[in-house]
Amino acid sequence: MNQLGKRVILLASGSPRRRELLGLTGLHFEHTTADIDETPHPGESAAAYTIRLSREKARAVLVAAAGDALVLAADTTVADGDVILGKPTGADGARAMLRQLRGRTHQVYTALTLIDAATGHAMTELAVTDVPMRNYTNAEIEAYIASGDPFDKAGGYAIQNAAFHPANLTSGCYANVVGLPLCHLVRALQAVGIEPDGDVPLRCQQHHLYDCDVTDDVLAGRL
Repeated sequence: MNQLGKRVILLASGSPRRRELLGLTGLHFEHTTADIDETPHPGESAAAYTIRLSREKARAVLVAAAGDALVLAADTTVADGDVILGKPTGADGARAMLRQLRGRTHQVYTALTLIDAATGHAMTELAVTDVPMRNYTNAEIEAYIASGDPFDKAGGYAIQNAAFHPANLTSGCYANVVGLPLCHLVRALQAVGIEPDGDVPLRCQQHHLYDCDVTDDVLAGRL
């Protein structure tokens, strides 16, 4: 495997969480934003929706990428069964989402698309994590809403928020729920001949204080 060298990863995302996670790879990257319509198509599943948006984001910034860049785009969707939960509009929307998810398990999907600007070669990875939410109280919901944290988050929550601690996740990819499944990213980069710097899965687990049980399966292509 080769290091990225002078080539640059162009991250098509304005999310500080994704930038933080991508930084754990040790690879040099730049970032921009992709302006696309994120409205779900009628009858579109959460998986299909997430994959489509990641590909559209990547294509949207490809035209501005340097000729030797690797464009990376990701999209994360929170779904309760067949219902896609976007970012809440106001306190009432956040309150409704958090009450809907409370004490139950839902799914978080993240699709990442990698396009080699030099060749046009593209690949997409999809990660899915079941997220069991704890039975938080109405008072906790109100305090969380008052913090302002829910309003730019799909599903109305951030799993990494230590004060609210919304989920009891003990299995599956934690980084996926944050917004960038790093083992899937490592697998995609290796497929195009790029080896990240050091042990990225271990770095991810240490960063999140989380013992991941799916790392080996993802890296081996079994999941």
